[in-house]
This record gives sequence, C-alpha cells and structure tokens, in this order.
Amino acid sequence: MATAEPDSTAVRVALWRALHVLEDSEPHVISDEIGLRLADVDDDWRNRPDMDPKATSSSRAGIVARARFVEDLLTEQVEHGVDQYILLGAGLDTFAQRRPDLATRLTIFEIDRPQPQAWKRRRLADLGFGVPDRLRLVPVDFETDSWWDRSIAAGFDPGRPAVVSSTGVAMYLTRAANIATLNQLSRLATGSTVAMTYLQPLELVGPDEQAIRQVIERNARASGTPFLSFFGPDEMLRLAGESGFATAEIISADDQTRRYFADRADGLRPADSEQMLKATT
Repeated sequence: MATAEPDSTAVRVALWRALHVLEDSEPHVISDEIGLRLADVDDDWRNRPDMDPKATSSSRAGIVARARFVEDLLTEQVEHGVDQYILLGAGLDTFAQRRPDLATRLTIFEIDRPQPQAWKRRRLADLGFGVPDRLRLVPVDFETDSWWDRSIAAGFDPGRPAVVSSTGVAMYLTRAANIATLNQLSRLATGSTVAMTYLQPLELVGPDEQAIRQVIERNARASGTPFLSFFGPDEMLRLAGESGFATAEIISADDQTRRYFADRADGLRPADSEQMLKATT
C-alpha cells in the first residue's frame, strides 16, 4: 500500500467543503474543515485553479447542499430507529468525525476502493480520530467485488432498515452499472432510504451552465475519469420505479436552493446539472 493515495476528486470535494466555510458568508450550509486536515494538502491549496471562489461557486454549493441533505435525512431516520448508514464511494467524507451526535447512534459503513481507503485509515490515525467500532471501512474493488457482500461481511444487516448515500458516483458508472445498483438498493429492508445524485444531460441545463459543464467533462476525460452516464429526472424516476422502490422523488437544484440558500447575501446557489434521487423501500 506504499503507493496508496486519496482520489483526486475526493480531495477536491473536501477542499470545496472547507472553502465554503472560509470563503462564503454565514450561515454555512455545513461546516467541515476536518476534511481539509484529512486531505493533507500544501498550505497554498487555495491558489489551485479549481479553488477559484467565483468560478467554482455553483459546484461548491452543490457539494455542500448534497452533504447537508444527507445529514438532514440521517437526523430524521435516526429518530425513526434506523441505525445503519452506508456511504457508497465515501472518499474523504467526515460525517463520522464531525457529527458524533448522530454517528454514535449508527453503524457506518464507508465503501471505497482499497488503496484510497487505506490512505484514509492512516490519516484518521495520524489525526487522532482512529477508526472506532461504529465506523466500518469496507474496501471494495468495484470491478471484482460485491459491495453488498463485503458490507454484510463487515456487519451490515440487510434485514434491518438503512440509509444509503451515493453522491458524486453515478456519472462515473455505466448506465448498466447504475441500473444494477438501483436494483440492488431496492432490495434493502422495508423502511430504508437511498439518496443518490446524478448528472442531467447537457440539453437539460442552461447555456451558461452547458459551457461550464463542457470544460468539466473535458478535464474529467483528461484525468482518466470520464463521465459515463447522464439521466433526466423523469427517466430517473422511471428507473427507480422499475427497480422496485416503493416511493421516489427528485430533489432538484431549485429544491436545494429553497432549503439551504434562500435569502443569502452572496447569491450562492447550486448548479442545475446535479440532482438527487430520494427513494424508499
């Protein structure tokens, strides 16, 4: 594991979450500077081209909005007795460290690729957080392993309800893989909830955002992580229904704006490109 390192996308997400606290006006949608410590970047990280406060404002807003939505969902579901939380593609997520009020009431299963996860495990130890028993780091090679089986081996009980989040993952998977994931998630115990983000096709967003998206997609291809899948909201609802979910709804950028960005002096709001599916079993 000497070559283990965090995924560059996961680092960018962690830095944007920190930048929200450092750059954007209060009230902050979430407060997360632990991710910055976890990422272990150079002191001049704010000079990176992808950290330009103005150019990245809508992407940054989307990142913090989806994190806040999931945490609000967890708050609600914990009160209903749900005590299992699965993060697909966990990256440098810091929920377990930032929110002990909720985390201590859950068993948390962070699913990620083995090498980035081994790096994160060491960083958690270096920072003094460690990996308590309630936090299960589940290494999964998505090409050969079943995250479902690996989670069960780590203590996940598929017979009890759970919350599952999959944020910033769907666009990197093929259409077939996304459908297979929905089919599998629909097998969760009755009373489970899934929060899954997806990207809309270019033609469903405005011209200004299309130009930004084209740059983002070119950069993703150049870095070896091309975007593979796009879904419209009607199609996503149809796929969720066909997969067997009992209910499904779309949380749009406008919905997120009303929830988390209303009356902000800085005008911060998420882009329309990314939406979220909330589905229940």
